[in-house]
Amino acid sequence: MGEPTEIHAAGATGAEAVRPAGSVAGQNGSDGIRETTATRHALRARLSELRHFPRRPRLWFELLLIGVSYWVYSRIRNAVPEQEASAQQNARQVWSLEHHLGIAVEKSINHTVNSATWLITGMNYYYATLHFIITIAVLVWVFRRHPGRYSAVRTALFVTTGIALLGYYFYPLAPPRLLAGANFVDTVKVHHTWGSMASGDMAHVSNQYAAMPSMHIGWSLWCGVTIAFLTRHRWLRVLGLLYPLATLTVIVSTANHFFMDAIGGIACLAVGFASSRLLYHRWAFHLPQLPHPHRPASLRPLLPRPAGGESKVPAGSR
Repeated sequence: MGEPTEIHAAGATGAEAVRPAGSVAGQNGSDGIRETTATRHALRARLSELRHFPRRPRLWFELLLIGVSYWVYSRIRNAVPEQEASAQQNARQVWSLEHHLGIAVEKSINHTVNSATWLITGMNYYYATLHFIITIAVLVWVFRRHPGRYSAVRTALFVTTGIALLGYYFYPLAPPRLLAGANFVDTVKVHHTWGSMASGDMAHVSNQYAAMPSMHIGWSLWCGVTIAFLTRHRWLRVLGLLYPLATLTVIVSTANHFFMDAIGGIACLAVGFASSRLLYHRWAFHLPQLPHPHRPASLRPLLPRPAGGESKVPAGSR
């Protein structure tokens, strides 16, 4: 009874043939678990590396990203239904709130500046052009001179713009120049300034009720803060800080935004920089100026070791 039968012996021989030499029951499953764990650690190490040591940005990718992002931004911003009734009601609420806070001085500024034709015409061109020119120029400057900080700084700008799109969709707002009965002067329309999407023939292809938040303020403040933190020249720091203040004067004088729109733009930028801080574990301006030349040894991922393989120990270290 206790002797193994031929069938039992054959089964045992087959099991030995299938099982790899030197393995024990459950070892294959353990190897798979170890490989999965090692792969997970490798991915975490790679993500940690990219966060702490951003690589040099690639020009073709950044150009493609900026182009596609601006196309999407324009499409979404201008595709938002022009809800005139809601936009007028929201504008009256904002105007009433500013009266309650004692900051409703936009109309006085608008009429005063409009009386100087040369000044208001210059502001109209400022509003239509510098918004894009300076933002792109600062992006290029950071890309070339501070490549280690570029990804984090760019991320702050993109997050800021994405939040603004949500504001345009969920909170349509008429700008002061379109607020019914408020008697603001549409300076572009009155002085026939070209190049603005806000008035004239171009108004038919642009959403006229995307005023909250003001990306003229969000983007100009992003430019100003970036320049102030990264440049070594004091005069450039001063110009950087003056740029958003000049933009605030322009958007109010041309009746394109309320002061509350500017506050909305500042809030969006704060979220943008906070998001960049969470992603890269440091403030964008505290990252190294130049990207790390190679992957740090401490962050190199431990790739899964082949099953049955043994680690090689250098001679003399045993």
